[in-house]
Amino acid sequence: MTSGTPKTAGPAPERPRRGGPRAGVLGSAGLYAATGLAALLFLVPFYLIVRGALSTDPEITGEEWAFFPSDIQWGNITEPFEDPTVDFARSLWNSAVVGTLHTVGTLLVCSLAGYGLARIPYRHATKVFYAVLGTLMVPTAVTFVPSFVLVSSLGWVDSYRGLIIPGLFSGFTCFLFRQYFLGFPRELEEAARVDGLGHWGAYWRVVVPNSLNFFAALATITFISGWNSFLWPLVIGQDPSAWTVQVALSSYMTNQTVNFHLIFMATAISILPLVCVFLFLQRWLVQGIAQTGIKG
Repeated sequence: MTSGTPKTAGPAPERPRRGGPRAGVLGSAGLYAATGLAALLFLVPFYLIVRGALSTDPEITGEEWAFFPSDIQWGNITEPFEDPTVDFARSLWNSAVVGTLHTVGTLLVCSLAGYGLARIPYRHATKVFYAVLGTLMVPTAVTFVPSFVLVSSLGWVDSYRGLIIPGLFSGFTCFLFRQYFLGFPRELEEAARVDGLGHWGAYWRVVVPNSLNFFAALATITFISGWNSFLWPLVIGQDPSAWTVQVALSSYMTNQTVNFHLIFMATAISILPLVCVFLFLQRWLVQGIAQTGIKG
């Protein structure tokens, strides 16, 4: 006679993983190998810059290749600063000022525009947003000459204002801020409005302090872009005292001579600030890019 108590089914047997643990080890090894190879390829240009910076011109242009110079030329480090034709220290300072102010101004202007498009109710907000996106389709060459004419008429040639102000607004950065603010928790802003804060107070006291990762990510990208800009500083900085570091680097190459070791050393010095900024902000850079909200 069978019992009336129903039998409980035991847990389903776990299916063995396809390939077993060995496949997982091989997959991890392949992933690490591919990552290491990619990292090595990205480091090759840096190796070539350092090697050329500590070599002589015959070693750089010679037919025989050596992994590293036999006699390291440490004196090349001070040579860019001793060149009487180019004030390299001044150009580094100009790039630092332009890159910093350009980053701060771009983040402020574009974050305010993105927050306004995402949060402030306005009948034509969508049209304004589409107009901002439309600026991304206009080639830079189309606006280059009108921008220069405007800057020249204002008397901003050979000045920080001419180097910084025309590039403060970026349609793509505004788009990223809007997408991010659309996914920002509204509950925090509603709590701020209960405390009597308006749109500006909610933005400055609630949104910005809780979005530092995203701001740091865009700050890194914007600073690198401002530091590496060449064409606009070349046209605006006509006097050598207004040259940025990229313009100063181009002056080492003339129709008559090319000083290879000087170019390599100046390049190595010019990328050190970018490496320091990236190493300092890389943690926030990865987290901020993951929070762009583009998927939404």
